[in-house]
Amino acid sequence: MKNKDFMAIAGALGAAFFWSFSFVWFKIAFLAYKPITVVIFRLAISAVLITVIAWALKRLQKPTRKDFRLFILMALFEPFIYFLGESYGLQYVSSTVAAVIVATIPLLTPIAAWYFHKEKVNRMNLFGLLFSFVGVALVVLNGSFQFDASPLGVGLEFMAVFAAIAYAIVLKSLAERYNTLTIIAYQNIIGMVLFLPIWFVLDFTDFIHTPFHAEAFRAIILLAVFSSTLAFVFFTQSVRHMGVTKTNTFINLIPVFVAILAFFILKDELGVQKIAGIFIVVTGLFLSQLKKRNGKGKDVAVEVHRR
Repeated sequence: MKNKDFMAIAGALGAAFFWSFSFVWFKIAFLAYKPITVVIFRLAISAVLITVIAWALKRLQKPTRKDFRLFILMALFEPFIYFLGESYGLQYVSSTVAAVIVATIPLLTPIAAWYFHKEKVNRMNLFGLLFSFVGVALVVLNGSFQFDASPLGVGLEFMAVFAAIAYAIVLKSLAERYNTLTIIAYQNIIGMVLFLPIWFVLDFTDFIHTPFHAEAFRAIILLAVFSSTLAFVFFTQSVRHMGVTKTNTFINLIPVFVAILAFFILKDELGVQKIAGIFIVVTGLFLSQLKKRNGKGKDVAVEVHRR
C-alpha cells in the first residue's frame, strides 16, 4: 500500500472516529450547559481554528455578493437547523440512537439530488435505503414494536437529517467554486451569528449563573477542535486522494463507533436488538454505495459535510 493511500484511509477513519466522539462529548457538555451554549462556543472556537488554517494554507477565498446569499442559506440549514435538531434531540435519545438516525443522511441525499438536480438513483441505492430503515426501526423500537426511544427526540434527530440534506443541495452549487476550508469557515461564522440572538434570549442568563464546569467545558473544546475542525481537515485530505464515494464508505462506520463509545463512556444500554439494528443500518449504507456509477463507469457522489 502506498503511503498516500495509507494516509487517505487513516484520514477517513480519523474523521469518522472524531465525529463519533461528538455524540458522546455533547452528552458530557450537557452536564452543565444548555444546547445553544454548547453549539455557539463550539462554532466560535472552530470558526477561529478553520479560518486560521485556511489563511495559513492560503486557501481562504472571498465569496461574491451573489454567492454570499447562498452561504447564508447553507448556514441556515447547517449548522443552524441541523445543530438545533441534533443537540436538542440528544437530550431525549441516547447517543447510539442519534448516530444511527443521522447515519441515514448519505442514503437520503441522493434522493434529494435526484429531485433537485436530476441525478440518477439506482436500485441498489433504494434497496440500501429501505434496508437501513429496517435497522433504524430496530434501534428506536422495543421488542413489542413500540417506541423505545423518545418520539420527540427521534423527530428532532430527523429534523437534523433533513436539514443536512437541504444543506447538501445548496452546497452542490457552492462546491464547484469554493474549496472545503472556505465553505466550513463561512458556514461556522454565519451559523454563530444566527445562533447569537437565540443564545441571548434562551441560554445567556443561565450561562452567566452556571458555575464553571471543567469537564463540560472541556467537552465543548474537544467538540470544536476535533469534531468541527480536525475531522473536516482529515476528511478533506482523504477525499482529495480517494474521492468522496470511497471516503464516505468509512464515514458509514460512525454508528458502530458511537455504540461502542457510548457503551463504555456513557454506560448506554446495548442489547441484541440494537446491535442487530446497527449492523443492518451499516450494511444498508454500504450496499447503497456499491454501484453508484454514471454512464461512463465513474463514481458519482454528493459531498456532505458532517458534524
